[in-house]
Amino acid sequence: MRLLALWAVLFAVYTAGIGIRARSGDELVHLGIAQALIHENRVVDAPQGAGFALLISPARELGGPRAVELFVAALAALGFVFGALLARRIVPEPYASGGAALAGLAAPAVAHGAAIYPEAVAGTLLAGAAVCALTAYEAPRVAPVVGGGALLAVLPWLSPLFVLPALPIAVALYRWCRRGRRPLLGLIAVEIGAASLVVYATLNERLYGGPTPWSANRPGVTATGAETLADYVERVPRLLTLWVDPGVGLLRWAPIFALVFLAAWLLVRSRRAGLVRALAERATAEAAASLAFSVIGAQLLVAAFLVPAIEGNWFAARYLAPALPIASAPIAWAMRHTPRLLTAALAGLTLLATAWVVLA
Repeated sequence: MRLLALWAVLFAVYTAGIGIRARSGDELVHLGIAQALIHENRVVDAPQGAGFALLISPARELGGPRAVELFVAALAALGFVFGALLARRIVPEPYASGGAALAGLAAPAVAHGAAIYPEAVAGTLLAGAAVCALTAYEAPRVAPVVGGGALLAVLPWLSPLFVLPALPIAVALYRWCRRGRRPLLGLIAVEIGAASLVVYATLNERLYGGPTPWSANRPGVTATGAETLADYVERVPRLLTLWVDPGVGLLRWAPIFALVFLAAWLLVRSRRAGLVRALAERATAEAAASLAFSVIGAQLLVAAFLVPAIEGNWFAARYLAPALPIASAPIAWAMRHTPRLLTAALAGLTLLATAWVVLA
């Protein structure tokens, strides 16, 4: 009931945010690709690809763009439910659901929760796959392991950018199955993702003339917007900008995510203290936290180095959105070890920013 209530509240908030801003160019492109798939039986030659458009095309046909927004909002809210399930491997309730609720009610999550982008959907898939991987850590079973592999297999079709944050989960699935003396099961999960990549690249070769939809870019235009090593080096400051920039920084709009850094310190301290040897359940907690941080770190690298621009006609922290649901786990862990007054202050500022975005 707690998780159902969490999903219902987030879905209601995300749908309340529909229409507070005009649809961006990328959203219109995805809608146009879906329209062409449904009514013209053709794939538009666009670098956004057809995977996300294919996912939203039934909703597009049933109820137009508004139905697509409702569909994406439902999936985005589910991502934070998975985030709460992951957090339960680290802390008890109400911290687990509380951390997921605050992460899900943050302004970037609300702004992108119903936006017609693949980022929120990717966040749900990553969080769901991470929960499946933690199940494998505890006791490898066919359904969650294969399910985790299937969730990861969908990610490249939404965007090639989501392959990098999926890698830590794929590695964890295999390692933890092998640890549980079921290496074949872990290999099957990895093979599902690998097979999806092969089919993806083969199909794109026929549709776009290259292994990804980025091959549809004009000659001389790179997918990342960078051409030389120096161009990538110039993006190093983005690693900080994405967090603290007054305009596009995540912490400006969602101070609650500052607890992610406290949780990182808690993980380091726990490992140095060797608490795993004294408390068996600490091993699962450290595994869950480590997995969450690896995905967050991978998505941070994507946002910093592999996207042409981190600001545009979309809300702040768009390219960190895939990591927001899985960040619920570190936030929940830090909440348990943070003075209540500080947690209340961060939560209050976060909710005020969200209210300003929705009501202004």
